[in-house]
Amino acid sequence: MPFTSEHEMFRDLVRRFVQDEITPHVDDWEEHGEIPRDLFRRMGELGLLGIEYETQHGGADADFWMTVVLAEELARCRSGGVAFSVIVHTDMSSPWLGRVGTDDQKQRYLPDITGGRKVCALAITEPGVGSDMASLETRAVRDGDDWIINGAKTYITNGVYGDLYFVAAKTRDTGPKHQRLSQFLVEAGTPGLKVSRKLSKTGMWASDTAELVFEDVRVPHANLLGEEGRGFYQLASGLQRERLLSAVLSVSAAGQALDDTLEFLKNRESFGKPLAEFQALRHRIADMAVDVEAARRLTYTAVEAFASGADCVTEVSMAKLYSTEMANRIAYEAVQMHGGLGYMRELPVERFARDYRLWTIAAGTSEMMREIIAKRLLG
Repeated sequence: MPFTSEHEMFRDLVRRFVQDEITPHVDDWEEHGEIPRDLFRRMGELGLLGIEYETQHGGADADFWMTVVLAEELARCRSGGVAFSVIVHTDMSSPWLGRVGTDDQKQRYLPDITGGRKVCALAITEPGVGSDMASLETRAVRDGDDWIINGAKTYITNGVYGDLYFVAAKTRDTGPKHQRLSQFLVEAGTPGLKVSRKLSKTGMWASDTAELVFEDVRVPHANLLGEEGRGFYQLASGLQRERLLSAVLSVSAAGQALDDTLEFLKNRESFGKPLAEFQALRHRIADMAVDVEAARRLTYTAVEAFASGADCVTEVSMAKLYSTEMANRIAYEAVQMHGGLGYMRELPVERFARDYRLWTIAAGTSEMMREIIAKRLLG
């Protein structure tokens, strides 16, 4: 196994935290459509939000496998939205600050990020542009020592209640298409930045999602993240982490849904015997268990390659594709085996089916993953 005793000690810590301080509250958070800010601060106090960052910025300077442990345990809280919001903060937005940020930017923002005092959001997708990042239309124009940003973003996780937005915007009109984007750090409350709408979603209810409007949003040049004109490459370099984490979350949550289904089959009776004794259901459970384990091993292989710094685009794309589609297969079977009860909002498997439908779309659609894999195989 890839996990050391140190990883397992950390797993025990996170598991107890999830059981004691998250799971009992998820129904309330789902109903209200947001996570209390105290959760982020509490996680910051326990050192759960800066796993791979340097200790000087409040991090633990640990490895990527430790991040995998965090994601696996969060996914078992039975709310995809909670896990999603936290992982967006820790692994889908702030890592760019750690990777390409200046020393001043890190000193200004990372302690509050790892401490849970500032919640991060990634603002890339626009109303008319999704997977084709090079075609983003939000613009940033240099004005002396500032940049002025205009445009709109949508489907932004943590967008309603976030504090720090990682914003992609076009800074050039000429030159190669992939050298026109840049990234900026934009703080909530900056004049001209508005949450135009809180979006209502099929699932992931505890994770707030927003449409954002930028109207002459002025940010200092010191908030340019990385090199001007290198935003596309910076964003592309982070996609493997995003996709791996979506696979990790999907595998772990599917395992939890399988466990819930096993428990239900053992305890629910029909025609005078437990459902677990019906061969038609037993064989389907066997298929589900094989599917989860196959996805887990494929994901761990990709994690190992990523953690070693190897070229792992193919492995990550395969893990993302297989694991997220596997989660949807497990969701269908879990709901079906629970019968009418599985269709009721009161049951975790119903929420799992709604929540994890997202992951074949977010962080790169299944169609994009297939195209990437085909290109790597066929040229």
